[in-house]
Amino acid sequence: MSAAPSTHCRRTLCANPIPTSLVAEQLCLDHFLDEAFVRTSEALERCREGRPIHPKGLEWLLADALAIVKNLEEGAGEPSPEQRDRMLELLLILSNLQEYAAHHSIRLDLPA
Repeated sequence: MSAAPSTHCRRTLCANPIPTSLVAEQLCLDHFLDEAFVRTSEALERCREGRPIHPKGLEWLLADALAIVKNLEEGAGEPSPEQRDRMLELLLILSNLQEYAAHHSIRLDLPA
């Protein structure tokens, strides 16, 4: 993954470079993955409880998956094996969430 020149993660005390595919988020790969896992976990919990998923949240999860794929494609700086494992794990979880939603008629929480 190539990092944007002199651009560092927006998280306090983090000086990690930002991969080009995450420049819009202003997060390094580790912090992006942390936030993506939280969003995914919250969506899965909503599904399990039978609560609707917010359309913006679903859009965000799809964007997370796209960002992960872009990071895997770029591979210029080669993520660590741990980062690669986390990216693949997140893609698997997002895939399972999509499959769950397809089989359980997940409701979207649309504004009235």
